This record gives sequence, C-alpha cells and structure tokens, in this order.
Amino acid sequence: MIARGDRAVLLALAAGVGLAAGHASPAAGQAVRGSFESAAGAWRYTLYVPNGYDPARRYPLVVLLHGCTQDAGDLARGTRIAEHVEREGVLALLPEQPERANAKKCWSWYDAAHQSRDAGEPAIIAGMTARVMREYSVDTSRVHLAGISAGAAMASLVAVAYPERYASLAMHSGLAWRPATDVMAALTAMARGVDGAAQLGAAAYSAMGERARVIPTLVLHGGRDAVVNPLNGQQAAQQWASTNSRALGGVALTAQATPGETGGYSWTRTCHAAAAGPCVVEEWMVPELGHAWSGGSRDGTFTDERGPDATREMLRFFREHPMTSHR
Repeated sequence: MIARGDRAVLLALAAGVGLAAGHASPAAGQAVRGSFESAAGAWRYTLYVPNGYDPARRYPLVVLLHGCTQDAGDLARGTRIAEHVEREGVLALLPEQPERANAKKCWSWYDAAHQSRDAGEPAIIAGMTARVMREYSVDTSRVHLAGISAGAAMASLVAVAYPERYASLAMHSGLAWRPATDVMAALTAMARGVDGAAQLGAAAYSAMGERARVIPTLVLHGGRDAVVNPLNGQQAAQQWASTNSRALGGVALTAQATPGETGGYSWTRTCHAAAAGPCVVEEWMVPELGHAWSGGSRDGTFTDERGPDATREMLRFFREHPMTSHR
C-alpha cells in the first residue's frame, strides 16, 4: 500500500522494459515460482496450480496484483488464494514488482510510461499472462484480472490496454482508470479522488480502440480507508459504468443497491446493469472496513478478517463473466 503523503514511495519510478520469455515447467498442486525476463531484468511471479491439474482440461486463470510493500507470498497468504485455487479449480498468477523497479514494490499506475499497451509494466503483466497461457491448459475465455490498492489501479490499466485478453476485472481499494500521470496528481487522487469519472470512462473506452468491449468490473472499497479515499471506489465504479455503457452502444445502466452483513461488517452491493441484463459493474462498499483485504487472513498484511470474503466474491464474479458473455 502507499502511506498517505509518503512521496518517497511514489518517486521510486519503475523503468520501461521490453519483453523476453523465460522458462518454467508445469506442475500441479503447488506454488510454482517463475521468472519473466525483460530488458530491465527479471520479474518474478508465483503460479498456484490446483492438485489434480489435468492438461486435458481448460482452467480459468486469475492474475492477482499485490499492493505496495507486499509481494506475491504476502498477498497469497492474506487472500488465502491457494485454498481458493483448490476449491474452485483455477490457476492463479501473482506477478511481483521488484524493489529495483520501486523501492516500496508499488506498481507504477501513476507513471505515464506504464499506462498503455506494449509499454512498461502493463506489457510485462500481459507477457506473463501469455506465457502461462502457452505453458498451461488455460480457458482463453476465462482469464481475469484482480488487484488491491496500487495493484488494483494497475489491473485497471492492464484491462484497458489488453481488453482482448482479460474477460473481467476486480478492484479492491483502488482508483479509477488512469487518474494521474505524475506523482503529485497521484497523491491528490488518493487523498481526494478525481474530477470527471464519466470523462475518464470515455477516455478508457477510447483507449481500447478497435479492441473495445465490455469489461465486467467488480469494485470493493472500505468506508474507513485512510490510504485511498473511499470516494475513489465510487469513482472507479462510475468510470467503469461509463466505459461499459459506451461499449454497449451507449445503453444506459441502472443501479440497484442491496444491503447486507457478513462477518460483523455491514455492506452495500450495487449492481449497475442494462435493462434485464447482468451486472456489468458490481460495487461493494463496506463502511467499517479500512485499507485492508475484506475477509482476509491475518497471515498477510493489509487484511481484515471481518467482512465479506473478497476472494470468494471476486471468483464468483469471474465465474459469472466469461469473455463470451460480453463482446
């Protein structure tokens, strides 16, 4: 995560890189460590493979991005992703930002050099994804993106840069698409949100170009988040509703809210959908939650054991939104 006002975190900008494939051997029932080579060095990752992995089947793939100061192992423990991999029968790829790229291991969502297709970190993440898709038996219609905080902001950028690759998106404690292109604007967005979420939605749709399509999006945010202002969660939902409305040909989306309570925390789930259609944006607000993975494990950092299980809800959302559902 990025501590409020900690400019040193954001000033450690990652360098732009090219791509080159690495090597890994498929394995089942374990966490497979790998390395993806680039012009700037090697980017490590961990791939979680369920027991009983069968190359004759096609598996969903979830790409999960950590926040600042975290790494793949920390995020895996906090989200219990290995347990969910076994339960759901999916593959989970956790890329890892190295300290040489950013002193606090933040993904560079605030840097213009890392905000578009075939450039910087989006290209690395997409390259890692493509490599796993080549080396494992992956259902190409069920490749999904998720992240928390800086990882959520980067996941949103990657989804827009490569809409043909990722079926849907889940953002925990993140921000709208490309809310800043420099450090000072990033700090302002984190503290106060951004102006013009609908305009960002139009810009995101335009940035997809001829590949533009609906990207079903789940947004989850805590009402007591002191690192990324909760307004950012609302604006991320507004931005993706605007983007997806355009991808549907300008069809208006309506919002329907449902309250509930899980694990001692109340929540409101808002479904943004076209008439008689599925939720193309699902927005969760958990008023008592801070900057922490909802329903997570204390074995990881930035987690809260109370509240809805964010990992479970994300995987449920992904099951509901394969690529073929929205073109």
